[in-house]
Amino acid sequence: MVRMLSRGIAIAIVLFVASVPLTYAQGSKLAFVNVPKVLEQAPQAVAANRRLEKEFEPRNRALLKMRKDLRDLEDRLQHEGVTMSESQLRKLETDIRSRKREIGRTQDDYREDLNIRRNDELRRLQKRVYEAIVELAKKEKYDIVMGDGVIYAADSVDITDQVLKKLSNESKSGSSK
Repeated sequence: MVRMLSRGIAIAIVLFVASVPLTYAQGSKLAFVNVPKVLEQAPQAVAANRRLEKEFEPRNRALLKMRKDLRDLEDRLQHEGVTMSESQLRKLETDIRSRKREIGRTQDDYREDLNIRRNDELRRLQKRVYEAIVELAKKEKYDIVMGDGVIYAADSVDITDQVLKKLSNESKSGSSK
């Protein structure tokens, strides 16, 4: 049973591979796009990262200040703890625990908000990259443009750089649909 299934799969693969050159020989125009490369290098991706950094920088600075204040309190506890009264010591330890919890909550909120915004930006970028690929494919009259899942693509069919150039030109002209 397994042998028959394996043979069936092998035959299907051979037929598929045999049909690709036939399709190409009939005048079909094939292309490949390295989508992860485009998503990483497109000017729109760089701009989105800058926007996120700018948007979240104040919160990041506030978190860093909270951590520094906590370290200062911990240093104070370590250096002055032996000379403090019991009530001062308990008060300082309670303050340190309270600040640690506050930092943890603030940090979790920060990460969650950043991830939500990063995903929003990524969705917008993915949509624009898809649109750019389709526009380029129509303009250059490609019959098939493949992306993820391709094991090998010769440079002659790789249009990744053309997509990046299109997105770069859009970014320079300020029209990011």
